[in-house]
Amino acid sequence: MITALVLGLVAFIAQSEYALGTSLISRPIVTGLLTGIVMGDIKTGLVMGATLELAFIGVFSVGASIPPNVVVGGILGVAFAISSGAGTETALLLGLPIATLALVFENLYLGLALPIFLHKADRYAEEANTRGITFMHLLGGFGMSLMIGSIVAISYYVGGDAVSKVLEAIPGPVQTGLEVATGLIPALGFAMLARLLINKQVVPYFFLGFLIVAYLEIPITGIALLGAIIAVVIVGITQKQTLATNEGGVEDDDEDF
Repeated sequence: MITALVLGLVAFIAQSEYALGTSLISRPIVTGLLTGIVMGDIKTGLVMGATLELAFIGVFSVGASIPPNVVVGGILGVAFAISSGAGTETALLLGLPIATLALVFENLYLGLALPIFLHKADRYAEEANTRGITFMHLLGGFGMSLMIGSIVAISYYVGGDAVSKVLEAIPGPVQTGLEVATGLIPALGFAMLARLLINKQVVPYFFLGFLIVAYLEIPITGIALLGAIIAVVIVGITQKQTLATNEGGVEDDDEDF
């Protein structure tokens, strides 16, 4: 019971971005670490959280489209996997469907409860009551956090033993398939992210990093540091070019004047 309540508290804090603004504490790599601390297995929690982060890395809200809830999926996926003694692939197997199921409750809250706070905030705005607007904002945001925290706490308290029994009943070939999927889904997340970021200007750097890793066997940390240095150099060159262009334009204007 205590573990369920603490996990619910972790979910409440992670979901508080709705009220306090984006801080990225809702990401699986953070909630996985916190869940590992609660479950007494920090290393496994961090590894599972990082794996779920790769799976969810390309999932984001576009317009009115809301992605699966990464807070519920990340925390319960890691918690159930640790409590059952299963591997990282199980966290991924449980995290994705759980996050999708939590999306149903999130949509209900956003469609039914949140508009009530918004309309009340509109009335406060007409009255120039800034404190009332702030209160409605915080109430609506923390209301979402309370709902998500309750879902996590109740689900873990009710479903821990049931999930363990289900995992024991999964045949060996299916477990092998899950291990394969564990490698494919993070790649899909990277592909979705790359689709947004890669263009004609940055694609040469992408292949440069790939070639360095493939042929020079430099670890990812080294590539990240090298990329940071290149970025600083390019920004410095760009700033100098921009400054020179602006100074030249000022001189031309002075001469014309």
